Amino acid sequence: MKVAIHQPHYLPWLGYLAKWAAADCFVFLDTVQYEKNGWQNRNRIKTKDGPQWLTVPVCRERDTLIRDVRIDTAQPWARRHLQAARLAYARAAHADLYGARLGALLERRWNALASLAIETAEFLAAAFAIRTPTRLASELGPTRDDPTLRLIDLTRAAGGDTYLAGGNGLAYVRLEQFAEAGITVLQQSYTHPVYAQLHGDFVPFLSSLDLLLNHGPAGLDILRAGDAYVPCA
Repeated sequence: MKVAIHQPHYLPWLGYLAKWAAADCFVFLDTVQYEKNGWQNRNRIKTKDGPQWLTVPVCRERDTLIRDVRIDTAQPWARRHLQAARLAYARAAHADLYGARLGALLERRWNALASLAIETAEFLAAAFAIRTPTRLASELGPTRDDPTLRLIDLTRAAGGDTYLAGGNGLAYVRLEQFAEAGITVLQQSYTHPVYAQLHGDFVPFLSSLDLLLNHGPAGLDILRAGDAYVPCA
């Protein structure tokens, strides 16, 4: 059983969803520290003026875990994000259907960043018919603090014998400990696909929302076209 483990990301990119689709269980890692200027509270869409960041404002103290980060509800971030998306994708083939669904999602009352990020990721996964079940790390029981041992504990708790690592996911782990635990490690090697977009030349590494609004459910084949996994010794 293949397990993928990843921090919650807001409207995540294609490689995130490709790894989710390749797994038998996808674990949202909400028990590690929030990263400022990372992908947990922001992503990019493509506009006529180029890529634009959509950032969810947060209130946090130093060393706050992702699950404890609160959204700054005094700012009208949802309205701004929806307005930006509507302007950017007004001519996209699937804007009416999925734009309305995204609007209904973002306009709900949100307080916790992790909940919002997970819901937006699940919205995209469902739209692409990715049916891999998900779990929360915080609900899988206690884990050890060491990064490698934490991943081993979560993989085991999810019932896995294979861990799917991200492209840069092996920089801070010790492969020998996975081997000692009897867990196979496969590293994602993702080649970003090129697909038809609005607004000129192709721009990679956007939110998967760009692919969805332009190509709809058929985007799953595009999304997974660049996905491959390399065994790690």
